[in-house]
Amino acid sequence: MRKKLKIMTMLVVGICFTSMLGGCGKSSQGSAEKDSKEIVVWSYLMDNEVEELNNIAQEWAKENGKKVKVVKDNSPFQSFLQAANSSKGPDLVFGLTHNNLGTFHQAGLLAEVPQDFANRDDYVNSVVWDAVSYDGKAYGVPLSMETYALFYNKDKVKEVPKTIEDLVSQAKAYGPSGFQFSMNEFYYGAAFVQSYGGYIFGGDKGSLKVDDIGLANDGAIKAYKFLQDLVQKDKFMPADITADIANSSFKSGNAIFYIGGPWDISGFKDAGVNFGVVKLPKINGGEAKTLMGLQAGFVSSKSPIQDDAWKLMKYLANNSGERLYKIGNRIPVLKTELNKDEIKNNEFTQGFISQTSSAVPIPNIPEIEAIWKPMDNISRILNGEDPATVAKDIEKAVQDNIKASNN
Repeated sequence: MRKKLKIMTMLVVGICFTSMLGGCGKSSQGSAEKDSKEIVVWSYLMDNEVEELNNIAQEWAKENGKKVKVVKDNSPFQSFLQAANSSKGPDLVFGLTHNNLGTFHQAGLLAEVPQDFANRDDYVNSVVWDAVSYDGKAYGVPLSMETYALFYNKDKVKEVPKTIEDLVSQAKAYGPSGFQFSMNEFYYGAAFVQSYGGYIFGGDKGSLKVDDIGLANDGAIKAYKFLQDLVQKDKFMPADITADIANSSFKSGNAIFYIGGPWDISGFKDAGVNFGVVKLPKINGGEAKTLMGLQAGFVSSKSPIQDDAWKLMKYLANNSGERLYKIGNRIPVLKTELNKDEIKNNEFTQGFISQTSSAVPIPNIPEIEAIWKPMDNISRILNGEDPATVAKDIEKAVQDNIKASNN
């Protein structure tokens, strides 16, 4: 199972690609040489997943009389840029968090997804395609999805809360520490900010506006005040709460509610906790808007054999869902995969799938990196500072980061 640290590092650090530059195929000149060229695939997936991905790729290669090489990649963006503009770059990249696509798109490294590549009605919803699109055009292929949801202790919670107020009430009745999660990480706090009316960047889907920052509007400030009350008023958790503290509290039974992701399941199982996973209760009268991460794939615009690369991409996308779910708990985005018994009968997976219906994809533009450090200021709010004042500081810091990155 993927660990939360791996996922959060990807979210916070941004471009953390995975690479072996050596040994990739040489560039081709004529059409005959292109037909025989080895198709090179780079992937960020975990080691056991890359191994399985290679198995799937070799099945396609054998059926089509092609050569395919799958390698695990771990290069910074500049190294990828250099490789993509030489004979050492990949033809296809499979499995990276979608919010990294913006940097590659900005550099002109993403080939547009062919119109006939897929029937989008075959996917769980349109949101997964919005996450890989720019100005209405898709430049990546959604492969799997991920968000967080509500864990509850089945032995101590009689009725799953329908609203956040109900959750707080039940937690208070249970006792101190009844509700805990890693509040200092904006990845989780975003669910409250977005549900109360705040947002990261404004604009339309696939065309975000970096000069429209919604982290200090009235909705965001209400969310910060709510989070502050959980610490200062309700005393559920300390202001310096961490993921490890909250996780341990749920394992021990001190907390009966916990917000976390698929990466938490094995630990709770091993600890013998009788738990369930459901979508977050309604916040501010509506469905909770958690952040969603997508694993995506793309074909390099620099590849001389894009036709073959897209054919391989289609095979991988259509045949990897169930197999990567079994070994890596990657939740597929294709309806045919989601309707298979192994997924339909897994109550934990169903809890996360239910949450994706109202989840918001992490912005897929390079400027997303400007928000993570400023959002650390949430700790000031949890320690009792005025939410409106801190919100202004957050907004200014994001604006300064964006300005600095564009200079």
